[in-house]
Order: sequence, then structure tokens, then C-alpha cells
Amino acid sequence: MSDKISCIITDDEPYARKGLEGYIEKISFLDLKGSCEDVLQLNSLLEQEPVDLLFLDIQMPLFTGIEFLKTLRNPPKVIFTTAYAQYAIQGFELEVMDYLLKPISYERFLKAATKAKEYFSLKARPGASAAYLFLKVNGKFEKIVFADILFIEGMENYIAIQLKDKRMISYSTIKSLLEKLPATQFIQTHKSYVVGIDKIDRIDGNLLHIWKHQVPISKSLRKVVMETILNQR
Repeated sequence: MSDKISCIITDDEPYARKGLEGYIEKISFLDLKGSCEDVLQLNSLLEQEPVDLLFLDIQMPLFTGIEFLKTLRNPPKVIFTTAYAQYAIQGFELEVMDYLLKPISYERFLKAATKAKEYFSLKARPGASAAYLFLKVNGKFEKIVFADILFIEGMENYIAIQLKDKRMISYSTIKSLLEKLPATQFIQTHKSYVVGIDKIDRIDGNLLHIWKHQVPISKSLRKVVMETILNQR
């Protein structure tokens, strides 16, 4: 990626497109490559010129933004721009970068754009990795610092992140979150648990003692878990 984030707006409302275009003009690190009124135009434009980021409406003629996004093999990062809050869960299932509800203020748009800038800047650094991630918790994005995580518990389509002073629930899965965690700091001990390796105080049979908590080790993972913990630097 260059110093600027290349982006495309897609919205069937001319007024909405004009508003986003005005916001993008004010942000030096965004480079607008096109403004489309539906996903057919967007698809044609993407075939000609792939971009880093899409500002994508959801409710549009022919295809919704969600339906279109599901058809892409390697989609750009996406920030949804919509008047409908009820699609938020689907958006986060698709791991969109942000979800902006109309009417969108410049302050809120700038916050989302800055998040995108931080993501791409970090991605461009060779060998660099974040020390935190943002997760949706109780309707807000919360910054979760990796070093603060004791363990993570999976509960079907939700996860509980256990910190020393609180427990945070987010709509996600163990598998999805594990892909974002540094492998040198975390290990899966059970189909429903991932633990911070340096947070383990004691191993007692098939239980890990972590501060005031106990986390199970499954039989199928016990060998690799023990080797990882005991050989940790």
C-alpha cells in the first residue's frame, strides 16, 4: 500500500455519496478512486482497480452490501455506512472494520478512517504486530491489550475475555479470535478455551490455575499444551 489509503464509496443515495466525498476530501490519507451508486458499478470498478477500503452502504437495489461482500474472495477492508442498526451483527460476522450509522458526523467518520489508517500502517510494517485489538462489547468498540488477557472462553457464537478486573463479552468465535492473537503469547488448551501462556500460575492435572480461575486442558491438546508451557522461554 502507498502512503494513502485507496477507497471507493458505494451508496444508492446521491446525497449520501456527496457527503462522504466531502469528508474524504478533508482527510489527507484517503485517496478516493470512485463513487458508485450500486454494487454492479462497484464490481466493475474493482475489476479495473483494486482498492484498500470500501465505504459500503447495505440497503441498495439488486444486491445488498452484505450480499455483495459475501461474493468476494479477497475483499478489501470495509466500513459499512447505513441507516439500519439491525445489520450490525452480520457486519461483525464479516469482520468489517467499522459500522457507521447515518446520519454520519464528520467526527465519527474521521474516527473510522483513523482506525483504518492505523490498521494499514501496522500491516505495512515488516514483522510488526499489534499489541492489542478492538472488539465490539456492549455496543462499543473496546481496546483489548493482549498483555491484560488471562484467558478467553468460547460460548457458541460469543466469547468471554477474562481480564484481571473484569470479564468482557463479544460476538465472535474462538477460532476467529485465535487467528488475531500472537501465537507466541497464547495457546488453545481446550475447544472452548485459549489462555495467556505467561498468566499460568500452576498446572494441576488437567487444570491450569490462572489467578483466581481454573481452565481445563483437553486430552487431545494436553501433549502440545504441556510442551509449549514447559518449554516457554
